[in-house]
This record gives sequence, structure tokens and C-alpha cells, in this order.
Amino acid sequence: MNVSIVKDDVAPWSREEFAARLQAMEPYYHIHHPFQVKMNSGQLSKAAVQGWVLNRFYYQTAIPNKDAALLSNCPDREVRRRWIQRIIDHDGNEQAEGGIERWVRLGMACGLPREQIESQRDVLPGVRFAVDAYVNFVRRASWQEGVASSLTELFAPTIHKERISEWPKHYPWIEQTGLDYFKGRVSEAHRDVAHGMGLTLDLFRTRAEQERALEILRFKLSVLWTMLDAMTMAYLYEQPPFFNVKGPLNV
Repeated sequence: MNVSIVKDDVAPWSREEFAARLQAMEPYYHIHHPFQVKMNSGQLSKAAVQGWVLNRFYYQTAIPNKDAALLSNCPDREVRRRWIQRIIDHDGNEQAEGGIERWVRLGMACGLPREQIESQRDVLPGVRFAVDAYVNFVRRASWQEGVASSLTELFAPTIHKERISEWPKHYPWIEQTGLDYFKGRVSEAHRDVAHGMGLTLDLFRTRAEQERALEILRFKLSVLWTMLDAMTMAYLYEQPPFFNVKGPLNV
């Protein structure tokens, strides 16, 4: 990640300007990746949609680990008390099944066996590397930087709403109950965005800190984009890793 050098005497952006600059990163969100555009317009094969679901499951299971790492670095009790809800949202508890289980049901609605989804054996190396890089970043970063890395959620409600409205038209073979994950995330994402954005605007006060927050957001956007690059090669161009190598891969 490139780190900008900003002189201490450079005036910080106003709260409104800083927020606008964060919002202006939206064109780099993975909703605009060609793979995602094709998926939301009904241009993917069943195998490609299933491949996306299998690979994104690895990301879903990593989010609670990322959030737990952030909490372990955070000495602020009030922040921890609110942030921990994100782990519950994904892992679930006695009252709610959680996003990970809803994602498994999405995969099953797409015709995938639970065992295949949960085994993660079909996760592409490029996806695995990108997701692991994100989790490792949050583990090693300050908790404030971990918060900034979550701000791709600013753009998430749009993509969830599009899937809810467009998938039934384009992929009628997907059972409708499989869309429960996206329906649940619309409200959860709005709540998380308000909290994460508010913290970022409060915590990154100097110009150097604000520039750093933008760099972190760019990094997270790159993680999500890179995941789709790997899926594009595997499912659109039919060139998964080692596709041109004959014989088994020796490990």
C-alpha cells in the first residue's frame, strides 16, 4: 500500500469534505466490476453464479475473524459494545441464524450441497489470498485503521437491493428463500455504515490521517475487485489456476 506524505501544516479537510471524498470512491466498488455487471444483468451461467457463491462464502466466514481482530486491538469499551454486533450478525446466536448460515442457504438455493459450500475446497487461490490479506491487515493495523477499512459498506446497500430485485428475473432457478441474506444485509449495512462513517470522521482529524483513511479504503476496494478478477479468469474465460498444466498438482 502506498503511503502519502502530508506535511503537518496542511489544513485538514472539513468533516463534510472528508465525507465527500470517501463517498467519491464509489466508482471503484466491485459493483462496477464487469463480472458483477454481468451477474446482475443475467449474463452469467449457472456454474459461474455458483462459483461466485462458493468463493464469496470464504469472505463471509472471514468477516467475523476480521472484526474480532479489530476488537482485540480496541481499548474503547463503547466502540467494542457496538462493533461486536457485526460478529453476531454473521455468526448468529440463539435468537438469529446469522449471515453465514443465510449464505449457506443461498448456496443451497443455487443447487450446491451444504458440504461443498462449507468445505471451502473450491475457493480460488486469488480469492483466498485477497481475503487473507484483508484479515491480516486488520490484525496488524490500529483499530482505527480497521474501522476505516470497513467503509466499503458505504456502497453495499445498493448492490444488495439490485440482487433482490434483479436475480428473480434473471435466475429463476434460484429458490427465493436464498435471497434472505441480501434482504437482511440491507438494514444491517445501513446501521453499520452510520457507525463506521461516524467513527472515521471523528478519529481521522489531521490531513495526514484523512489521507491515510482514503488509502485504506482504496486497499479494501482493491481486495474486493481482485476477488472478482480471479473469478473472471476461472468462470468467464474458463482459465482457473493451472488450467494449462497436465497431470495432478503435486503438493
